[in-house]
Amino acid sequence: MQQGRNVERRTILKAAGASLAVAGLGATATACGGGSGSGDGTTTIRYAWWGGEPRTIAIKKTIALFEKKYPKIKIKPEFTDYEAFWEKFQTQASGGNPPDVFQNAVGFLRKYDKRGVLLDLKAQADAGNLRLDNFRNGVLANGQVDGKQIAVPVGANTMSLVIDLNAFEKAGVKPKFGWTWDEYFDGLQTIQDKLKIAGDTGYFSIMYLYDLYLRQNGKAFFTDTDLGFTEDDLTQWWEDGYKRVRSGLVADPKKVEQAKPKSALSAGLAASEFTWDNFSIRYEGEGESDYGLAPIPTTDGKATGQYLGSLMLSAFSGTEHPKEVAQFIDFMVHDPEVGEIMGYDRGILATTEQYDAFKPTDANNQGVAAYEEEVAEAGVLGKITPHPSGADVIEAAFLRIGGEVAQGKSKPAEAAKALFNEAKAAFAG
Repeated sequence: MQQGRNVERRTILKAAGASLAVAGLGATATACGGGSGSGDGTTTIRYAWWGGEPRTIAIKKTIALFEKKYPKIKIKPEFTDYEAFWEKFQTQASGGNPPDVFQNAVGFLRKYDKRGVLLDLKAQADAGNLRLDNFRNGVLANGQVDGKQIAVPVGANTMSLVIDLNAFEKAGVKPKFGWTWDEYFDGLQTIQDKLKIAGDTGYFSIMYLYDLYLRQNGKAFFTDTDLGFTEDDLTQWWEDGYKRVRSGLVADPKKVEQAKPKSALSAGLAASEFTWDNFSIRYEGEGESDYGLAPIPTTDGKATGQYLGSLMLSAFSGTEHPKEVAQFIDFMVHDPEVGEIMGYDRGILATTEQYDAFKPTDANNQGVAAYEEEVAEAGVLGKITPHPSGADVIEAAFLRIGGEVAQGKSKPAEAAKALFNEAKAAFAG
């Protein structure tokens, strides 16, 4: 563990104002049935994803490359924003008509594997249609459930702390690897005392941050089938958070809501915010200050609980064209030119071929890459926590109920009980 090393300026996210706010894009009409074939031997497969316009422009360029290399395979794109994607996918999966290939995330793997929607890609790998090697930092395991490879990562990210560099420097607060939660909150108190702004935007309603805190204490948010903590654990977490809201150390949730869609950090309401590292690029586009990535606070001065999350590609178990689907996924995760086009839009590129091919020239992406390299060098990365079926529902509930605690609408103990009740229903669904 590298302790005592201050955050370096090379992790600063200074750029020309790009924003990663997810813009809703009109989804293309859904084809009836899965991929199709034609009389001339051409196969068409459907590929669906969520994201903003920059992602869609980049993905369409990669599709054109694929179709040039595989002229007998045509790709029909389907895209929308995150919420609309999963609403649509739920309907498609229930009707037996999901896309042949689609963007996926760990919170949905067991849910749709349980329903028999996801193709085990190992058979296609064994047939030579898909390579499952050259993935960085063990991230391939994120797509594995019960011995099956039901997703393949396209990018990787990890939780980070984004800070207003000017605020931290004016207050004389210096984040360092191995700092503790007490040191973090003491630093935020110093910022509040000297600069008269909140220290944090609202850490305690972020499920993935609470997961890190639990992992630091020998637990985890999820087990394979259940929650990995108690109501008392969560009550304490939310009680501490609400006390910091009332003291002004955490930003006023009403002002946070008023600032949306802008982040409370970039709106100047607080000096720090926890988020996934590749999401952090948004702040330079929104805010007036300089922003950087700082280490996650720890319980013991060593373990951060961090792991690499990822966006992934999955395939429909009922696809009529498993070979072509596998070839498409292989191309999208290994082809160097695809890596150059996509950059870090979906996280740090997952395979060595694409990671080596893309050399970021802007400070935003350079900062994200430097942060992940420093985290990897610190030796703190562990395996991702299991996400049972229903994890996606629980994440949304945690955010909503945590927000109610922050606003004083729900007492922490009552909120913890409500979260456990909703989790029980989600696991049974």
